[in-house]
Amino acid sequence: MAMSLADIQRHIELTFGANDRQRGIDGTFMWFLEEVGELAGALRGRDAQALAMEFADVQVWLATLANLSGVDLTAAVAQKYGAGCPGCGGTPCRCGTSEKP
Repeated sequence: MAMSLADIQRHIELTFGANDRQRGIDGTFMWFLEEVGELAGALRGRDAQALAMEFADVQVWLATLANLSGVDLTAAVAQKYGAGCPGCGGTPCRCGTSEKP
């Protein structure tokens, strides 16, 4: 089943929203950081399935944080990156690898 960013955010709210609100932003952010660490480890490995699952975990915990913060991820991404690189405005980016867009 294909899911858009908005679909993911909505699905996570329906599935875990009550628990997430009980845990709060601070506790949720700690879980998010743990998942980012697990993704870092998976990036060094050779297990494609484990890597995919860690990307999924990071995406879901990011959606959870957005839900708790009242942020619509689709709108936020479109606003910041919809016209191209926020630094140079290009698509593709012309900033170079030493700069963060």
